[in-house]
Amino acid sequence: MSATTTIQVVGVKDTINALKKIDPQLQKDFRAQAKDIAQPAIDAAKDKYTKLPLSGMQYKWDSRGRKVFPFTVAKAKSGVRLRIDTRRNAVGVILIEQKDPATAIFETAGRANANKLGDQLGFVGPGRTRLIGPAVYKARRGIEKEMEKMILDTARTVSRSM
Repeated sequence: MSATTTIQVVGVKDTINALKKIDPQLQKDFRAQAKDIAQPAIDAAKDKYTKLPLSGMQYKWDSRGRKVFPFTVAKAKSGVRLRIDTRRNAVGVILIEQKDPATAIFETAGRANANKLGDQLGFVGPGRTRLIGPAVYKARRGIEKEMEKMILDTARTVSRSM
């Protein structure tokens, strides 16, 4: 049996979008503060990328005219970023994600459909990732309360300004 926790603060998307209407600088400050709070989780994810997963990943690969490899540790580390997604159909609002295509393929290969790359890298369950997900999940325990407090403080600022 496993336990999962999710923090839901209702109206986060609305609060972030309202910040831009009130004062664009407030939204910039919110993003900067969110990044500062999430930095330990971002660093934990970056620290997981230490070596080349498979020797063949160091070469150029083209997939349907798109360059998807080579995999480099430096690009894998620099690809870990915080993103704030306030679109209407977004699943999460504050996300830590991998932007490097080669590393994203490494993280998810074989998750939905069996393939040679996924077999060589090892099993990863549906909806899971190899390194970034477990690292962020482990590191998030220390930042959840700070993030929740910042969001609630921002919501109060927005409600006072309206």
